[in-house]
Amino acid sequence: MTTINIQQMMADSGVAFGTSGARGLVSQMSGEVCAAYTLAFIHGLQLTKLGQKIALGMDLRPSSPAIAQACVAGIRQAGCEVDFCGVLPTPALALYALAQGLPAIMVTGSHIPFDRNGIKFYRADGEISKADETAMTGATVEVVAVDAELPAVNPAALAQFQQRYTRLFANNLLAGWRVGVYEHSSAARDVLKEVLAELGAEVVGLERTDTFVPIDTEAVGEADRQRGRDWAAQYQLDAIISTDGDGDRPLIGDETGEWLRGDIVGLLCAKFLGADTVVTPVSCNTAIEASGWFKQVIRTRIGSPYVIAGMEQVATGGVAGFEANGGFLAGNGLSVNGKPLAALPTRDSLLPALALLAMARGQGVKLSGLLQGLPQRFTASDRIQEFPTANSRALLDRLQADASAYRSLWGDSLGAPVDSDTTDGLRLTFASGDIVHLRPSGNAPELRCYAESDSVDRAGQLVTETLRRIAGR
Repeated sequence: MTTINIQQMMADSGVAFGTSGARGLVSQMSGEVCAAYTLAFIHGLQLTKLGQKIALGMDLRPSSPAIAQACVAGIRQAGCEVDFCGVLPTPALALYALAQGLPAIMVTGSHIPFDRNGIKFYRADGEISKADETAMTGATVEVVAVDAELPAVNPAALAQFQQRYTRLFANNLLAGWRVGVYEHSSAARDVLKEVLAELGAEVVGLERTDTFVPIDTEAVGEADRQRGRDWAAQYQLDAIISTDGDGDRPLIGDETGEWLRGDIVGLLCAKFLGADTVVTPVSCNTAIEASGWFKQVIRTRIGSPYVIAGMEQVATGGVAGFEANGGFLAGNGLSVNGKPLAALPTRDSLLPALALLAMARGQGVKLSGLLQGLPQRFTASDRIQEFPTANSRALLDRLQADASAYRSLWGDSLGAPVDSDTTDGLRLTFASGDIVHLRPSGNAPELRCYAESDSVDRAGQLVTETLRRIAGR
């Protein structure tokens, strides 16, 4: 038996909470660390009644089964039972746990590189809060076992997730459309293909692999951009759908293979579902307000816990949340063609993908046609990997402390800043109308850059040039 103080364990191991669960290098995520986190979740949130079931799922990362085994050991040590849902999208596990009234644990590193992984925790009523994280990190636990065999898979969670959408949309919705599914190593690849086929689409599978591919829907690389264009031309596709590794963030390409930005996907999805209030991070496109589609727009820090907290403040009307990565959170009061949509306040990739396809079919246009008439504001983003968080914070501190420090990065090409927003990192609006936003990632040692301008090319240039200058310092 080993006594573990979670706060000290985080410092020693490097596995700590970010914007979406506990994450770290696979080499740091030992069985003891993972079992300790599981016990801290169970004891910190007082889930210890005898026989309590806890739903457990995982993604397709090569390290996920071993981490899941350590979670099983922790669950059983606490006197609880494991409801093992196998490999499935994170929102599928969340939906099942919510419906069954169960706490849940998802082993996933989402989009981060394969040498890292993570664990995400859910109470019976949804994602844990920052207050719950504090309770967990303040815990001290006794770890007895760090390994156990994975139980047989309960298929009910995946089936329920599939039925959520096949029952919501018409079974001939996509008749006559060819939809490509970029499968890679997404935990959602099979259920996504099955749902699209049930809705009438001719589905074309693309690049399925057993090697983990860290797709970041906020920073799509040029190789994947070109893949999209090539696939659209080669297979004469009407759309291309993909997700990140755990299936909670969509990647949606139009009929030309151009990938849509996640915040525009969220904007269109919220409109389709009849949202009155939109809750979204400060990094998302200002076209959300400029569209005039919503009675209220609430801006938050980056990360689903902050979006969820903002959604919980809204007492009436239809409420939707989404992030720049395209992950969509369905609140109360939303519907599809008059059919009520059950709330699922965690990131989902299938809902926004299907909503945009349905929106295009309903308007009789291709996917690219949905962008016509939107305010002409365009965003881009990318990051510098292996950039220590301390370096990111030092850079932001310097830019905030000295009103003229921005010239060291951009000179006078953007004009002077006319607004500074420190909700999450540093977001500067310049006299030119351009916006540049810098922040350290909450999940990995990366510096993220977001930019917004009045053209696609200009937004991309802002990101590229800003990161080039920072990297060259």
